[in-house]
Amino acid sequence: MTVNANKSMLILIAGPYRSGTNDDPDLMRKNVQDMESYALPIFRAGHTPIIGEWLALPLVDLAGSRHVGDQAFNEVFHPIAIRLLEKCDAVLRVGGASTGADEMVRTGRSLGLKIYTALGEIPKVDSST
Repeated sequence: MTVNANKSMLILIAGPYRSGTNDDPDLMRKNVQDMESYALPIFRAGHTPIIGEWLALPLVDLAGSRHVGDQAFNEVFHPIAIRLLEKCDAVLRVGGASTGADEMVRTGRSLGLKIYTALGEIPKVDSST
C-alpha cells in the first residue's frame, strides 16, 4: 500500500494485552498504558491512533463478562479489533510476544494495510499542502 505523506491514516496500535500477565488486572492495565504511550506521537504526526482495547473493554463489560477469557469476553475482545482493522489504514505492532497482536498484524496484512514496527517508520502528514 502506497502511503501518501499528505494523507492522515487511522492506525491501530497492536501490542500485548493478556500476554505475560497471568490475567493480572494491574499488568493488563500496564500493557494498555504501554500501547497508549504511542498514541500521542501518532496523533502529533498527523494521524488518528486507535487501540482495540478502547472499544473492546467497555463492550466486554456490557456483554456481561465476569472475568478475562470468559464467553462474553471472547465474544467481543478480538472480534471488535478485527472489525476495526477493516476501517484502518495501518497497524503499529509494539511490545513483546502476543498471539493477539500477531493476529492483528496477520489480518492487517491480509487486508493490505501498511504494517509498522516502530514509530519512526510512520510518515508525518505534510500539512503545508
